[in-house]
Amino acid sequence: MNKVTPRILKGFRDYLPSTMLPKQRMLDRIGQVFESFGFAPLATPALEYADILLGKYGDEGNKLLYRFLDNGERDVALRYDLTVPLARVIGMNKSLPLPFKRYQIAPVWRAENPARGRFREFVQCDVDIVGCPDLMADAECLAVGASVLRALGIERFVMRVNHRKLLSALLRRCQIPEGEPALEVLRVLDKLPKIGEPAVRQLLETENHLSQAVIDDIFAFLKLDPKALNDWFADDPEGLQGAKELNTVLQLLADQGLADKVEIDFSIARGLDYYTGMIYETFLLDLESIGSVMSGGRYDKLISMFGGDEIPAVGISLGVDRLFSALIELNLIAEQPSPSQVLVTIFDESCRAQSYAIASRLREAGLPTELYLGLDKLKKQLKQADRNQIPFVVVAGPDELAEGQATVKDLASGTQERIAIEGIADHIKNAINSKR
Repeated sequence: MNKVTPRILKGFRDYLPSTMLPKQRMLDRIGQVFESFGFAPLATPALEYADILLGKYGDEGNKLLYRFLDNGERDVALRYDLTVPLARVIGMNKSLPLPFKRYQIAPVWRAENPARGRFREFVQCDVDIVGCPDLMADAECLAVGASVLRALGIERFVMRVNHRKLLSALLRRCQIPEGEPALEVLRVLDKLPKIGEPAVRQLLETENHLSQAVIDDIFAFLKLDPKALNDWFADDPEGLQGAKELNTVLQLLADQGLADKVEIDFSIARGLDYYTGMIYETFLLDLESIGSVMSGGRYDKLISMFGGDEIPAVGISLGVDRLFSALIELNLIAEQPSPSQVLVTIFDESCRAQSYAIASRLREAGLPTELYLGLDKLKKQLKQADRNQIPFVVVAGPDELAEGQATVKDLASGTQERIAIEGIADHIKNAINSKR
């Protein structure tokens, strides 16, 4: 058998247990928050027919699809996001009761250039509300996002919001044609937080072929006082409607105590084609350079692309890998090499059965417990617990067992105590709680 050099594709990563354990706990916490708002889990295939995904993200998105012919010569692609597969699910299941509230936590793939906080394979966490035109649905998606960040210990964040109707009105004011020319301008504007105003001005001139007067008008809008929206779009009904809806959502969020977490940012464009209403991106104030960690918006026309009438829909998506990287940088997540809270040692062969029984008792009590595998010296067993950051060790030797006891060692404090076997679980739980 030929030897193979172990390697990994650029933009992809392995997660070793020390990283995967805190990441999985983070995902579990996110799922709990989603369900606390009444969202139910949904799963969709990683692989879709290419035509399901093509044309939903614009030319740039089409280029980033991992697309290929499978062994059956079918034209397929790895999913680019979780929103289009949801729209396909709704199109195939027209009897689903509406509004339909779902969440999904799953990997997606994009063949883009890897960078800090940007990967080719990454996990998204989405919540969506399908079939509700009321702006309360938009506000709820933002409220869910805020609750997720707070549940992860993040308080310093801002959700920057805009409205696609305002951007559409701006493009009309600037006489930029609908369709691909308008979408290309929006994709350039969406790069403003990343590359800055001078670079965006240059792209608008060289790639979108806009005059300096039009570019100046665009940036005048981006810096506009929100109170001036009605005057700016006085002759554009869609622009006025966008301003009204934006202000309504802001009031709904204020009613939920989130006014200080939201601000209007007219540069938020969300370059994907399918957005039709509110759009938003979320930034960590202590690490804005990593980019948006949560984004989304309303997409009332996407589902109709899979047959049938238009169905209103709105959602928000959290980029798990980018957020996880940010939490590590901010020292809000610590590595954890083992899930175990307790290591039960094997004193010698005569005590092995009792050690099995103690480990089973602790697991039944809800304590993640690991049994040492082997008959090594006690010093080596203690070293394994220390190396894997297992906080408690149970030693059950002949003397202790003869009295129905075992020794419980707290490796963090260096203390130890003989405890009756039936009381070990409560003793360790009390010690854990006292350290919180």
